[in-house]
Order: sequence, then C-alpha cells, then structure tokens
Amino acid sequence: MERRTKKERREEARRERERILKRQARRKQLRTLSLIGVAVVVAAVVVVLVVVKPGSSPAPDKKASGPLPGLQTGPPPWPPELTELRQRLRMIGLPASPSMSANLHHHDLLQIFVHGKSVEVPRSVGINPTAGFLTSLHTHDSSGIIHVESPTFRDFNLGEFFDVWGVKLTSTCIGGLCNNGQNQLKAFIDGKPFTGDPRSIPLTQHEDIVLTYGTEKELPKPIPSHYSGSISTTCAPDC
Repeated sequence: MERRTKKERREEARRERERILKRQARRKQLRTLSLIGVAVVVAAVVVVLVVVKPGSSPAPDKKASGPLPGLQTGPPPWPPELTELRQRLRMIGLPASPSMSANLHHHDLLQIFVHGKSVEVPRSVGINPTAGFLTSLHTHDSSGIIHVESPTFRDFNLGEFFDVWGVKLTSTCIGGLCNNGQNQLKAFIDGKPFTGDPRSIPLTQHEDIVLTYGTEKELPKPIPSHYSGSISTTCAPDC
C-alpha cells in the first residue's frame, strides 16, 4: 500500500473540505430559489383572489388618452350627451353598469349662470335608460343635484362630471364660452371664490358649486352659498 506524505494528506483533506462547502452552498442556493418561487406563486394567487373576489364589482377599464368624443363646445343649453357616453366613461375610467352598488354615496349641488341667467343642469346626465346603464356621477332631475355613487371609495371632481355630461370644461371655457375681455369663467364653492382650475373642484358632500360666465356686473347677487336641494326619488334605472 502506497504511503502518502503528511503534505499529501493535508492537500487531500483541503480538497475534501472544499467539496463539502460547495455542496452546502449549492443546497442553500436551491433552498433560497425554492422559497422565492413559492412566494411568487402565493403572491399571484392573492392577486387573483382579490381581482375575482365574489360579489366585487369589476374594475373599470384603464384610462385612455386622447380627446373625449361627443363633448359639446357650443352655447347652452347643453343636454346630456349619451351617444358617446360609454366611450367617454371607458376613457376616463368610470364604470357603466346596470346598477350602482354604492359604498360611497353623497350629493353636491351645481348651479350655472351665463350672463346672469340660470342654465339648467339637465336630468339623466350619466344615465342611458335606453342602453340600460348608469355611471358613478349622474343626475335624476334638473335640480342641479349631482349624485356621487361608487362601489369603491375614491375622490371625484367637477371635471369628471362635465366629461360624463359631455360638456367641455377647462380652466377658461365652459362649452363654447371662453374667457374674452370682461367675460370670464368664475367658480365659487359655498359662496366663496375658487381660484384654481374649476375642473379640480372636489365633489364631497352638500357643497353648493356655482359656475358663472360673463362680466363682473352679471354675477348673481348674492352668490348662492347653501346646498338646499331635495333628493329625487325617481331613479332610472337605479339610484
């Protein structure tokens, strides 16, 4: 039997230790990859369960870019634009449903004055009774009361209501009426001037939102400042 020197035995022991360490590192790496794989699968299952949770409302389509179809850019009166309503809802990310499960439900009052004269906010904004659907922002009568109803808790603003209505609203224009000399678009909340973009006015609860177009002398006196509307009980197709 061949006798090995002390040096050779030490070298062989060193190589054996290296082989053992490599096997241990490999097993550790495989365990880590396995745990990561399990975590990814669990996360995917959780996402699927949340998305398809029984009884939950389907999420609206993702918002699309581009000009909204059907916006009215002429003078008042402005009837509810229903022909392109479904497409606008898809583009702004609001639902079009036969009924509205309202975990969020409140009301605001919108009043519009053009050259000192009241302009009607019509009934059936956001409701297409022929097609049998409505959306989260709608009206049931011509009182100016905006119904805000949503299956999820989220913020809504006045610009979204005008998009649903089908009337152009920008920081300087309402319909086809744009800032021109002394004729200016102004906004008020509960009688107080709102100096920002009127599209950004939040729809919260029982606020009196007033939009005016015209000269300073044509402003209503006083500016309406108190929500006093009664809620319509005639809901088509759903409250």
